[in-house]
Amino acid sequence: MPSVGVQLYSVFFKLLLKHRLQNQAQVADHDAGQGVTSRSGSGSVPANAAFVDGIATKDIHIDALTNLSIRIFLPESSLSPEPVSKQSPTGLKDAGVGSDRRTEELDTDRSFRRSSYGGAISTSHGEGNRRSSYGGIGEKERGSMNERLRNGVETTGYITQKDDFQPNGGTRLGLDDRGVETVRSRSGADAGKEKRVEAGNYKGYLPKNVESFNRRLPIIFQFHGGGFVAGSKDSSANDFFCRRLAKVCDAIVIAVGYRLAPENKFPAAFDDGFKAVQWLAKQANLAECNKSFSHVPKGYLRNDLDVYRADSHREILDTFGASLVEPWLAAHGDPSRCVLLGVSSGANIADYVARKTVQAGKFLDPVKVVAQVLMYPFFIGTVPTHSEIKLANSYFYDKATCLLAWKLFLPEGDFNLDHVAANPLIPGREPPLKLMPPTLTIVAELDWMKDRAIAYSEALRKVNIDAPVLEYKDAVHEFATLDMLVKSRQAEVCAEDMAIWIKKYISIKGHEFSY
Repeated sequence: MPSVGVQLYSVFFKLLLKHRLQNQAQVADHDAGQGVTSRSGSGSVPANAAFVDGIATKDIHIDALTNLSIRIFLPESSLSPEPVSKQSPTGLKDAGVGSDRRTEELDTDRSFRRSSYGGAISTSHGEGNRRSSYGGIGEKERGSMNERLRNGVETTGYITQKDDFQPNGGTRLGLDDRGVETVRSRSGADAGKEKRVEAGNYKGYLPKNVESFNRRLPIIFQFHGGGFVAGSKDSSANDFFCRRLAKVCDAIVIAVGYRLAPENKFPAAFDDGFKAVQWLAKQANLAECNKSFSHVPKGYLRNDLDVYRADSHREILDTFGASLVEPWLAAHGDPSRCVLLGVSSGANIADYVARKTVQAGKFLDPVKVVAQVLMYPFFIGTVPTHSEIKLANSYFYDKATCLLAWKLFLPEGDFNLDHVAANPLIPGREPPLKLMPPTLTIVAELDWMKDRAIAYSEALRKVNIDAPVLEYKDAVHEFATLDMLVKSRQAEVCAEDMAIWIKKYISIKGHEFSY
């Protein structure tokens, strides 16, 4: 049984949630042109592009028409140079680093969950030449400019010159990765002194381009919970969960801020999830195009004037695409190793996006979804399961409240508990289950939705899909992501268990992480 504190909090949580849903049901639908992605009073954590506690975050609006936005969580481990001894033939480091937990801790933690395999988890052990839209410059660009500075070639558009100090009157010593120029004065009172001239005021992390030594990390798309009507990508609980996920998985996490109901009913949230994956594919292709512009064909350059002209043309192209290419993902993301992770109602979105990526096939290249994680999915159906009957009045999210959320989410006149968004086991769904990616399902012992999630996992295993189930003892719905429970030991263990399984599929070939 949960603690007394959790039980009391659950009572107030259900009352408040039911009150909010009833109020939203009474309000007429708004224009869906500008989507609602968060609720007032939910509390949010601002993004910080500098590394805080090992993670840097950044918010990006990727669709102005629907207000679709994402938050990128970049772990500081991405800045580590590639150890030559651990590099794969592709120059990528093994992402499947073992856990630091002690053996006795593992033995204790196994009591928290049960595995569908009959026991606990076994733990055997580019960015190119371009100017950034954030005020800094890339490694190659800086090198090119340094060469031109030494040759006396004038450059514009990068350096903000101070009125009290003219770089033209001194010796330019070069630029660092933040676009700051060091200049030594030749004459006057400041003769021989070095001064630094900043080229921008962006205070966050701006990646360098170290090509073969650039560390590429897998990417995890995270879809928050909230019954399609609440929650946000930047809530305090979701921010904490995504930070933890980025650390334990050693991966870039993209939290998707999809549109909420009732302002935006089905399929708005599902379309937003797939649109985020399409955006990543576009980013990857833009980054590759950007790299191609940075290389001038051999024999094209004949003298210094041609060097300057080539650089000028490249700068024009880079300026045109600077705001299009996301520098963090271009420098550190590996779109060929993507994982979809959904929490509660977000798990329904993740499963839908997985199906869409299978159907899209090569149209999403180079994005490859290698696995998905469904955390206590928000599945339901017309025929009730045993847990839906026995645990209908369970903690935090009881069945009556969730039915109200489904009524707010599904279109009027199309309310059906066997809807494609609600029941993954209805016959005739495309694509066939045998084409689905490996799927890890997390369920809670005291969650009324667990039986249908387990049944879906069993259906995947019948067609030879790796689909384990981890059930956590005395756990409630959203036990690893709810604001009160996200910092609990059980939530921490769950994150570590997910990381063990995820690393099995995101590790580089030759460095697979077994479990």
